[in-house]
Amino acid sequence: MKFYKIDLLTLLIGLFLFASCKSSNTIGLDVDPETAVQGELIDTLTINTQTLLEDPTTTNNLARYPLGLLTDPVLGTTEASIAMSVNLPSSNYKIQLDATLDSAVLLLPYASGFYGDSTSVYSVNVHQLTENLSTQTSFPSNKEWSVNTSSELVPNGVIGNFTGRLRPNTAIRVTEVVSGKADSTKSVKALRIKLDNNFITESILRIPANALVNSAFFNSRFKGLRVSVNKEGVSGKGALAFFNVSNTEDAGLEVYFKQNNATTASKKDTVSALFPVSTSLNPVAATVKHDYTGTPVETQLANPGVQYETTYLQGTTGLRNKITFPHLASLIQNLGGKVIINKAELVVDLAAGTDVAPFTPADRLALYRYDIAGQRAYIPDDPLGTDRRKLINYGGTYDATKKNYSFVITAYLQDLLDGKTQDYGTYIATTGATGTESTLLAVPTSGGRSVIGSFNNPNNKVKLNIYYTKIQ
Repeated sequence: MKFYKIDLLTLLIGLFLFASCKSSNTIGLDVDPETAVQGELIDTLTINTQTLLEDPTTTNNLARYPLGLLTDPVLGTTEASIAMSVNLPSSNYKIQLDATLDSAVLLLPYASGFYGDSTSVYSVNVHQLTENLSTQTSFPSNKEWSVNTSSELVPNGVIGNFTGRLRPNTAIRVTEVVSGKADSTKSVKALRIKLDNNFITESILRIPANALVNSAFFNSRFKGLRVSVNKEGVSGKGALAFFNVSNTEDAGLEVYFKQNNATTASKKDTVSALFPVSTSLNPVAATVKHDYTGTPVETQLANPGVQYETTYLQGTTGLRNKITFPHLASLIQNLGGKVIINKAELVVDLAAGTDVAPFTPADRLALYRYDIAGQRAYIPDDPLGTDRRKLINYGGTYDATKKNYSFVITAYLQDLLDGKTQDYGTYIATTGATGTESTLLAVPTSGGRSVIGSFNNPNNKVKLNIYYTKIQ
């Protein structure tokens, strides 16, 4: 009888536990029952979305720099140019007075992230800056850097031009001249722009010797270069290419010239000198201009109080969305008591038919909030933040199968419900293609754009799934 009572007790406990598990709702899609989300589900909470212009941001020390012209039938035109300091190959660099120029080429290595029509033909111009970029302290993305548009050497101010397709995945051979040795070649994926010989001869080979003491003196005379697209020379929809100027050995002004041999005056040496362009040496800045004239974006920006069926997100410091939850504050009251958020997931659907090449969706989105000082801040769930509740599987990456983005914002929503955090503004925007490149600032390092369905969209809408447990 003793053992019988123990067995009966075990059976009753087991039945009780089984009944407890069955009595609560399990929300999940083909997941392990042990890890399924427990609780009731609300997925009808109203969400308002509003298309806004991005704030200009600083562009020095970017992971990649944009160049190009993109014509989007929905979002208008985007134009990007690069201004750069040019530095000496070394301090106290020597160029003989009788040196003669063979050629000069501006070499800009491609970075990843090409966005747009790869078949378009481009006309890329190089101008000399009128102000010394190396002495500047502010590099906003909306600043137009002034250039010489006319000189005795170059009447139209264009000191270099490239016309053709941008080919970021095609390697080219570049000659390396090594003094006292046979020339060699190396393979690089770069844009090569030939510069005017007269300009380089007078601006570099005939520059006073004291300007070659260091890069500061050199830049006070040479000032720098701007690379931009000649809009009249672009065919098709165009594109944005990106360039890497963080390595002192790759990007720069490659100058080939002849001068007397150091030991035998009757002999000539061919010299190859790279005047480097690098963010590690002196500033490089990006300028991005957007024109939304005649587009749905222009209409939305002019009518901020209207809830449209679609809203817009755009890279290259273009567009973001402000999202608000107008009925969140009354949620607890409507539910009749305090709740614990087991999981909250914000799902952002792409509007149907808006992912047609070459205008593909942004690879990643960022979700952030404003703090009390109006500064951008991570939400507590974001793994890049410092909150102990941050999540590894936080989200933000585009799902090509579901055609949406999702964010887990459990801690953020719980803080809003409990009054621990006030919603001074919540925003979604495009960001870097990888987690390591994600940033709250609207840096112009990616060109993707996403047209998303709002809460009013009948088919594809932004939605907040809240799984909760009510505390009695």
